[in-house]
Amino acid sequence: WWGNEPSSRFRMEKVHRPYPSAEAWQVSTPSPILYACLQASLDIFEEAGWDRLRDKAATLSGWLRFLLDDLTRRLPGRGIECITPPDAHGCQASLLTGPNGRALFEHLSADGFFTDWREPDVIRLAPVPLYNTYSEVWRFHQSTLGFFSK
Repeated sequence: WWGNEPSSRFRMEKVHRPYPSAEAWQVSTPSPILYACLQASLDIFEEAGWDRLRDKAATLSGWLRFLLDDLTRRLPGRGIECITPPDAHGCQASLLTGPNGRALFEHLSADGFFTDWREPDVIRLAPVPLYNTYSEVWRFHQSTLGFFSK
């Protein structure tokens, strides 16, 4: 009945009568497969432990912030600056990249990092505590330094 006209949705006819808006896709009972995927995700979070994830998020983001500040100090005049407020919560940081930003983004992508490019010159990073490591954050720092030392 998903996407079917609400007036005939539960008649279980063999004819699909499409409804012109997204509200026809609302249902009270999602697919059991969707529930199974959600349950698997919740099981992983429960096993990891919410308190441990929050603690790791804080230290992982703090480590990233420390290394971003180090990049700013080591690369003066290159336009590298973390523009995320120091007291921001969460796992995302935005790096102002200057004129070589797009090339840096492409370098990081080729080096295996999944970052987000925002015009005109911002790379967004998100070290997620469930699956990112401190070593990966360090490798990001080294990769960025390597880009600028070419």
